Amino acid sequence: MILVDDHCHLMHALYKDVDGVLERARNAGVKAIICSGLNTETNKQALELAKKYSPLVRCSLGIYPVDALGLPPDVESGLARQTGAIDLDKEFEFIKQNKDKIAAVGEVGLDYHWVKDKELQKKERENFARIIEFAEKLGKPVILHTRGAEQDCMDMLTSSTLKKVVLHCFEGRKHLIKKANELGYIFSVPTNIIKSQHFQTLVEIANINQLTTETDGPYLSPTPGTPNEPANVKVIVEKIAQIKKFEAEEVANNIWLNFQRIYG
Repeated sequence: MILVDDHCHLMHALYKDVDGVLERARNAGVKAIICSGLNTETNKQALELAKKYSPLVRCSLGIYPVDALGLPPDVESGLARQTGAIDLDKEFEFIKQNKDKIAAVGEVGLDYHWVKDKELQKKERENFARIIEFAEKLGKPVILHTRGAEQDCMDMLTSSTLKKVVLHCFEGRKHLIKKANELGYIFSVPTNIIKSQHFQTLVEIANINQLTTETDGPYLSPTPGTPNEPANVKVIVEKIAQIKKFEAEEVANNIWLNFQRIYG
């Protein structure tokens, strides 16, 4: 079975042994991993990891909305944090310089879960508008963080020219899932589908040709108390197969083709 992890953070301090994590991934059948950056420091780390562990590991370079504002971490993440607001122009230039080394731009987007202040949310939208404009010119797929801001994200996306859009852990309501499905956007389904009715419903609605699998590692582990690893994506494939009434191998093959179509 060919498996993919469309979104994880291998630079996280919880991954004390990246070689071991990747060996377990290979043994599980994982053929491709996207390591996603969040800010200036982790973008550099993602590039280094992709260089060191190619071709298994590829990377996306992102501007996490909370970090872009220069706010304190939303959780005790263990990741290198941004000191002060991200200089978007400098980060755009860095991403542009490394265009040929990356699979996508992301994760980027909006976050109203941690950012409640209306003025800061407005600033997030201004930042996101600039990121969308940059991504349109760069021509790379975009990986979206939309937590608590699904409606605004969809409104801004649908007024853009972006076509290769990956919705990471999308928690939007049914009408937004249907809209994204109609637009041909990709849903990156996380490991917590095994216990989340929302993600099970998303898979019911979405076209099989618009699904990929992700861990968001080290978060969302299916085994409490342990970091989530790329090897765990197999549980997503099995759950999708159950919901869609397909064979697991058939689901895995579809997702592999979807992954190649998105990222090339």
